[in-house]
Amino acid sequence: MNLLYQNATEFLNLYYKESNKSGLRERLIEVRNDIEKTGTYVHTLEEIEFGASVAWRNSNRCIGRLFWKSIKVLDCRSVTHLEEVKMAVFNHLEMAFGNGKIKPILTLFSPENNSGDAPIRFWNSQWIRYAGYKSRNGTITGDPAQLAFTEKCQSLGWKGRGTEFDVLPVVFQFEGKNPLFFEIPPEYVKEVNIIHPDFPWFSELQLKWNALPVISDMVLEIGGIRYPAAPFNGWYMVTEIGSRNLGDFSRYNKLPLIAEKMGLNVNGKDRFWKDRALIELNYAVKYSFEKAGISITDHHEASDQFMKFINQEKKQGRNVMADWSWIVPPNAGSTMQVFHTNFDNEVISPNFYYNSPVWKLEKEETVGKCPFHIWSKK
Repeated sequence: MNLLYQNATEFLNLYYKESNKSGLRERLIEVRNDIEKTGTYVHTLEEIEFGASVAWRNSNRCIGRLFWKSIKVLDCRSVTHLEEVKMAVFNHLEMAFGNGKIKPILTLFSPENNSGDAPIRFWNSQWIRYAGYKSRNGTITGDPAQLAFTEKCQSLGWKGRGTEFDVLPVVFQFEGKNPLFFEIPPEYVKEVNIIHPDFPWFSELQLKWNALPVISDMVLEIGGIRYPAAPFNGWYMVTEIGSRNLGDFSRYNKLPLIAEKMGLNVNGKDRFWKDRALIELNYAVKYSFEKAGISITDHHEASDQFMKFINQEKKQGRNVMADWSWIVPPNAGSTMQVFHTNFDNEVISPNFYYNSPVWKLEKEETVGKCPFHIWSKK
């Protein structure tokens, strides 16, 4: 049996079963005929909406899966021009943010063709990221995680202002052609200034973060069809911004500065200044987002929601797959039930997979060892 047809059959059986739809036999005949004639088949919008939701439900490394049914799909499979891509990006950002009550949105572009070539690929890991600049003396301004990508953007002709929070351009390419880029207008980049209710000096640090995490470089796989451009968003968990983006020593590394402002000794043998600064930074993030009226969850809420998700799935006879090291938050892990829960980590379809960045030279055998990674052509 053709592997693609086998994958399609498994998915369509799942779709028709969970949707209580009739007509499965006719749809399978149609798909088989299409694969025999063209080597592939085309999903209906309803199949994509179901597949995208279940891909979120199956995402081993996501703690926010309780809301998997709420994702909305914007069908952009017919997009083939620069201006259409820009409008799709802006529309996604506007719809997802709304008035601050963030909605899960997925914008779907064309799938890979029969040869595994991608009609469109985004170079950004997320649509909204901050640039990183390295000076001659080795100091870094901005996000160290984006140093290499910032240099790529600069080589394409983009010029940043050189501040800590320069929003990088959206870079993409059609059918392996030369990359194109455009900047996101400020009105689509919602940012939150990080302040603290008890420390007036916190605002002097001039920290901020964007409100909307849109992951833009993962592959959505549904029924054997790969969509290498399927940007999607949920909302932030506090620790993603506080513990990782702003607090991690390999990122913005703001803990020493915050600790010093708190009057703590950062040079002594006692390293608990890190814990104390980390708590206040995360609390400031939570306070700031809530004060701004923008959706965010904290790690305790997220843990409770994930356990509720597990219970809901058990009632449906489904076993939740999860990567424990990703599900347990970086703060106060043992105070949450997810820390004390064991998970199977099998990858099941539909799902989201990491892809090899277009702008990096990576070999298939290098990334093929990761079960969450798909290697594809440019």
